[in-house]
Amino acid sequence: MLQRMWYRLLRFMSQMLYVGLMQGRAYHRDRVPAEGGLLVVANHQSYLDPILVALPISRPFSPMARESLFRQRLFSWLIRSLNAFPVKRGSADLAAIKEAIRRLRRGDIVLVFPEGTRTRDGSIGRLQSGLVLIAQRAKAPILPAVIDGAYECWPRQRVLPTWHALKVGYGEAIPADVVGRSEPDELVAELHRRMVELQAELRGEGNQAWGK
Repeated sequence: MLQRMWYRLLRFMSQMLYVGLMQGRAYHRDRVPAEGGLLVVANHQSYLDPILVALPISRPFSPMARESLFRQRLFSWLIRSLNAFPVKRGSADLAAIKEAIRRLRRGDIVLVFPEGTRTRDGSIGRLQSGLVLIAQRAKAPILPAVIDGAYECWPRQRVLPTWHALKVGYGEAIPADVVGRSEPDELVAELHRRMVELQAELRGEGNQAWGK
């Protein structure tokens, strides 16, 4: 109960900052299903990314976050209160994979950043194919999402963020049956193509706040 109240309070405060201070804009929110397990695949520009992807959507997200972020007690409590769970980088973390599958089967939205690390130049890098296995095992659809402006706001070489307008867009979901019969490398290539196209669309959009 306390965790749920904290989640709602933090979400409300973040929305005010996102829209009011950072001029946050969201596009194609209607593409996110209202219910059912969903694997959301997003590009990784900054530490702000999990919040940026989740804020415009009324459903709670479960982000996979690197294990080192959970080592500091207070910060670990904070990100766990936001439904995050740890994953080890550089190896096949079976515990994290099983947890992601469990949450998807339960009907949750699981958020992954398959580039594996934050971008160095703002572009969308190569995606790791392990995400396909998770979705196939859970029989879940995959939805691409793209963040833009967060790299300029908080690049990896900068200690603290600075002001920059932020955008997030949601692509069309790939149905679970299509995911199930797809080859991982081919599906990852298709996801990458869609994300690059969506990023180009965002960079050509105007300032429609919280638009569909």
